Amino acid sequence: MTASATATLSSKFQISIPKAIREEQRWQAGQEFVFIPKGKGVLVMPVPELEELAGIAKGANKGDYRDREDRF
Repeated sequence: MTASATATLSSKFQISIPKAIREEQRWQAGQEFVFIPKGKGVLVMPVPELEELAGIAKGANKGDYRDREDRF
């Protein structure tokens, strides 16, 4: 996307995501999002489905694993 997209916060504290953003990201109605504070702004990211997380740690080093009991 080349042009910046803007939205206005409504009196009910709602924001409509511009169509160009929704289509580019392939976001769907009913999808869940997380809001992560970043300085004076916020990062909005979709919450991944469980199936999307399968294999995310493939190849991770298991040798340096710490358990809750290993902590202070």
